[in-house]
Amino acid sequence: MKDENSLNRRRFLGLTGKSIGAAAMFPLLNTKDLFGGIKSEKQLGIALVGLGGYAMGQLAPALKETEHCKLTALVTGTPSKAERYGKEYDIPESHIYNYENFDEIVDNPDVDIVYVVLPNSMHAEYTIRAANAGKHVICEKPMAVSVEESEQMIAACKANNVTLQIGYRLHFDPYNQAIVNHTKSGKNGLPKYVNAEFGFTIGNPNQWRLKKAMAGGGAMMDVGIYCIQAARYATQEEPVSVTAQEFKTDAVKFAEVDETITWQMEFPSGAVANCNTTYNFRTERLQVSYERNNFQAILSPAYIYGGLKGTLGGEPLDFGNPNQQALQMDAMAVAINNGTVTSASGEEGLQDMKIIEAIYKSIAMNSARVEL
Repeated sequence: MKDENSLNRRRFLGLTGKSIGAAAMFPLLNTKDLFGGIKSEKQLGIALVGLGGYAMGQLAPALKETEHCKLTALVTGTPSKAERYGKEYDIPESHIYNYENFDEIVDNPDVDIVYVVLPNSMHAEYTIRAANAGKHVICEKPMAVSVEESEQMIAACKANNVTLQIGYRLHFDPYNQAIVNHTKSGKNGLPKYVNAEFGFTIGNPNQWRLKKAMAGGGAMMDVGIYCIQAARYATQEEPVSVTAQEFKTDAVKFAEVDETITWQMEFPSGAVANCNTTYNFRTERLQVSYERNNFQAILSPAYIYGGLKGTLGGEPLDFGNPNQQALQMDAMAVAINNGTVTSASGEEGLQDMKIIEAIYKSIAMNSARVEL
């Protein structure tokens, strides 16, 4: 068995001689931290449901790098994708499903985990169907389009004695986790201020992300949720209130969903987070200011799939360019084998949905303060 305390995971293991400065000064995650304990030798099979850009551009390639899980099945409503990706990933026809016969996956012993990578409005249905088939579930963020759906998903997984985890890859990213570790260390006191921003200029006006029935919301549901997550894990607290404002520059393109939202969150310790998300311009930053020694943690870019950069107390972080999706799925597979879940649980996703609903409520009430 490999040394579980050694940083020997391929691309994560950019911790070499070039890892200097803050990377040497602060506690780093090792494989035991990431995988929640003793590493399991059983490799779990994953079925990807929905073969869009993220599934086949990020998750499927990452499953070529994972040690504790592998791609064993595909689910798609597009025959050309079934043929193309079945050949590319050597998936037999018996392990390729469509949305009508999806429930037959219950009889496939090679599938341990169903990873739901569909438009937001379909997350609840396929999570519940997967749970009813006795499969563990990983669901992409946001876990659903409402608190009610999120609670139904959690209940279904509990009723079927399977785990539910959400695709929060940054829970396993060493750059973001370096900030979590520093907050937990208490070396510079409590975080007092968080600035979290994530946005980009969205393209095709006909895509599903701009349709409320499929997306549930706009930039907030898509990338604003990263800012909520960042504020929560950076402070290690849950917000007690939110106040939000919405802005639109294109009432036609964003007729159904939000374009730009700015919001503030207050935390029990007195910390404040100021956050922004948008489909109108590029922004990506996480800044955490602590109460002692003018200490700041900064990541920019902070949330993309690779190439993150940052500093702790002015010292550069350098963890190389780890495959976030591979780290995420390996950690989740090991947790399942160990009978646990990671920090990216269904309850974690539910909490984000409660905050998102409070943000939309504040906007509907002309930026009123909404308590959580």
